[in-house]
Formats: sequence, C-alpha cells, structure tokens
Amino acid sequence: MSPGPSFVLVAHTAMAKSRSEAIGVAIGMGVGVTVFAIIASAGVFILLEMVPWLYGLLKIIGGSYLCFLAFKMWNSSKEPMTQSTTNEKTESGVFKMFFVGLFTQLTNPKTAIVFAGVFAAFLPKEVPEYSYYLISSSAFVIDTLWYTLVATVLSTQKAQNTYAKFKNHIGRVTSGFIGLMGIKLLIDQ
Repeated sequence: MSPGPSFVLVAHTAMAKSRSEAIGVAIGMGVGVTVFAIIASAGVFILLEMVPWLYGLLKIIGGSYLCFLAFKMWNSSKEPMTQSTTNEKTESGVFKMFFVGLFTQLTNPKTAIVFAGVFAAFLPKEVPEYSYYLISSSAFVIDTLWYTLVATVLSTQKAQNTYAKFKNHIGRVTSGFIGLMGIKLLIDQ
C-alpha cells in the first residue's frame, strides 16, 4: 500500500485514462505479485544470494523500465486530456494496461526481495504444500483488491475533473517520482 511505482501507475491510469484500464493495471499487479509469491516459495531468496548478479540485472531492467515509464508520463502530461463520459475504454486498452501492470510489478526487484525475505523469515522450515498456494492466492487477492479500490476511487468524475485542471503538473510530478525511483534502482548497485 505504500506509494511506490505500482501505486503511482494505478493512480495515474485511473485519473488520466479510465477505470477499466486502471483495473486492468490492478489485475496485472496482482498477477505479478502472485508470480513473486510462487517464486519466493520456491526459494528466490536463496537463488539471489547464490547468484548476486541476478539481483543487479533485475535492478537494471527495473530501473530502465521505470525511467521509460517516467519519460512516457512526462510526454503525455503535455497532451490535452479527453475525458470519456462512460469511463470505459476498449478491451484492447484494458488488455494492454494489464500487461503494463504485470511488467511494472515483475520488474520491481524490491517486490521479489520483500516476498523472499518474508518467506525466509516468517515461514517455518516445514510447512504443508498447500500453504504456498494459499499464500500466493492471498497475495493476489490483497494486491488486486487494493489497487482496484485505488482505481475505483481515483477514476470518479470528481477525481478526473480535478486531475484535468492540474494534469500538466500532476503528470510531471508523478513522472519525476517514477523517474527518481528508476534512477535510484540504477545507481544503487
């Protein structure tokens, strides 16, 4: 729930595009978290400790992607906003935004480390196999519900009208925030 790249992307999509596209991002985020939960249950923490360059590679890919997103957000802040009266976009837009959410989540190495660390620190050595399925399913539900709530609240007409008034400033601040996170990932080696 902390305001990182995932939150900023969902909020930006909800206010600048549509509720359905923001929910597409939210579902993509939920699937990404589930992938990390499954990988963490398979021992990603041990893998990253044994192959330290892999974490560095994840940081470079994730940082580069966040900088790319920031660049796109900065450029789109200059474009006039067209508001939809139905707040719904085409299926292709939702499908595309699902993959944007999924890729954003999967290129965030901190998500992988958090899951790996939590699994390593808090799960007992011997747990029933079904526990991993339950934890992974719970991660999907919690993450998807949270970002769907954010998408729903921020895609209201009032939120979009406020966004439209300050679109240029909000777009530049959020792109700056995303860009700084990307640069931090790239230089913190």
